[in-house]
Amino acid sequence: MLLNRDSGAPPDAAGAPPAGPGAPAEVQQPQQPDLTDVERRDDADLLAAGPTDAPVALVVFSDYQCPFCATWSEETLPLMMEHVEAGDLRIEWRDVNVFGDASERAARASYAAALQGKFWEYHDALFAGGHPRPEKDLSDDALVALAGDLGLDTARFADDLGSDETARQIASNAQEGLDLGAYSTPVFVLGGRPIVGAQPSQVFLDAFDAALAEAR
Repeated sequence: MLLNRDSGAPPDAAGAPPAGPGAPAEVQQPQQPDLTDVERRDDADLLAAGPTDAPVALVVFSDYQCPFCATWSEETLPLMMEHVEAGDLRIEWRDVNVFGDASERAARASYAAALQGKFWEYHDALFAGGHPRPEKDLSDDALVALAGDLGLDTARFADDLGSDETARQIASNAQEGLDLGAYSTPVFVLGGRPIVGAQPSQVFLDAFDAALAEAR
């Protein structure tokens, strides 16, 4: 586990002496963990945007019932997508589904939409206006209806929504987040460094600039 279970912050080094004026430099300035290994950089990843060889990657661990995830998607994601369009950033989405069955259904629905090339459109609809949809609007029938509103093949969508392949992929993504220590959402890994919570957009923009400068 790479993040503290209670706070979501990176754990302190066990037994490390306190930082202070006389402390060694490595204690005064502890390095954050390098989490670049969570980046897949896989052309076959349906829940991603941006080139696989972009100099910086952002991995997002989210939940479709999480209001903070919805706020981040409304306010910050469009700004990060500008860097995706410039070819400097790759975004990889992983749903942790910590809120339960409705979250898991929504995640499966977003993957079913991705199988028709409409992941981001479906994602945006689930977080429309910067708010998560009510749980009653995350039933199978409601999710299929939303797919129809977006012009997807609803028969295919319904099949994919309930398929074993979709269930396996969503469970794998969720387990990856839990293994990382993402017991609450949102959690991000930007340029290999963790960011916990829906921090202000400027935090992400500054972190991206620093990661890009380091990559170059």
